[in-house]
Amino acid sequence: MAGKYTDPVLVLQDLIRIPSVNPPGDEEVCAELCAGILRTIGFDVTLRSFGERRVNLIAAPPGKGPGNNLGFSGHLDTVPLGSSPWTYPPFSGEIANGRVYGRGSSDMKGGIAAFIAACVRHHAATGHCPDVTVILTGGEETGCEGASALVSDPLLKSCRFHGFLIGESTRNYPVLGHKGVVWFECTAEGRTAHAAMPEFGSNAIYHATETITRIRSADLGKDDPILGKTTVNIGTFQGGLNINSVPDKAIFTIDTRTASLKTHNAIGHMIGACLCEALTMRTLLNIPPVLAPSTNSFVQAIMKLATQHGIADRGIVTVPYFTDAAVLSPAFSDAPAVIIGPGEPDVAHQTDEYCAVDSLMTATALYGDAITFFMTNPDATA
Repeated sequence: MAGKYTDPVLVLQDLIRIPSVNPPGDEEVCAELCAGILRTIGFDVTLRSFGERRVNLIAAPPGKGPGNNLGFSGHLDTVPLGSSPWTYPPFSGEIANGRVYGRGSSDMKGGIAAFIAACVRHHAATGHCPDVTVILTGGEETGCEGASALVSDPLLKSCRFHGFLIGESTRNYPVLGHKGVVWFECTAEGRTAHAAMPEFGSNAIYHATETITRIRSADLGKDDPILGKTTVNIGTFQGGLNINSVPDKAIFTIDTRTASLKTHNAIGHMIGACLCEALTMRTLLNIPPVLAPSTNSFVQAIMKLATQHGIADRGIVTVPYFTDAAVLSPAFSDAPAVIIGPGEPDVAHQTDEYCAVDSLMTATALYGDAITFFMTNPDATA
């Protein structure tokens, strides 16, 4: 079975052909495919459920257990398709113009395919299972649900890692961190009345919009020299039942992207200070920012490997979106996490998402060299 999977294109095509759209998730079949390939080359593989057909995967060298090695992590779920028509069927894995098309090709089944292919190539070349831990999660797209469930797994208790490779699409450039995210839901309460006599009511939409105006002009703290500016966005708004009544309830949601841990810890108070008495607020998601030190030996090793594969050194690069790194790194003794993988971040979540074949091949070779480096230099991150 494993022989053909030295080619990451074939792995990616098979993964794309298994829909794992989230919501609802349904990562089980994708996880089983990956488990089958990894078991064939010697890994001990454990599948953990965190809901109906929601699955995480942990793969470790035989008899060794996870940890004390290089960790790789990727998420198996994808975002929905959207309403626009696709040029190529979204679950076909069709190849055209040097690209593999399909939902999840860049975000991020491409990274998973490349790392699995690198592991299969290592086994084909040496006859041995590579000494790495593979962690594949579900539910990342909706708030790192799988990773949050996984870090308390007894199998991973007391694990330490040289560092993590997070296979999100970065055009194979090493990304050292990302902003945090906090989602809030705010509810405004009012009093209903006939629209012809609004003075007898209390308009919940007015309470909500006045609060939104204050949030938009709020001081969100200083910019971070590396992660940049903290941002806020009103994502959804619901209010009123009929046109000729004063609405007595309005609900809106807020997405904040925090550029420092200090701001992250204070953002709830900052937003809360903008609310009037008619509003209540609850937190829906809380994922802190993460940043691997550029001077860390693991980080430097990965950046050096990237340049050896023709990836230009652009210095410290971060991204505004969140990844499972924010959950995994602090859970395992602040193991450094480098976000690096094939594909185009610009086409993630878009219609006609794709991953370039040459990017996929470069990632597979780069991952393979990372596996070999940390197996032959176990003290490189000491």
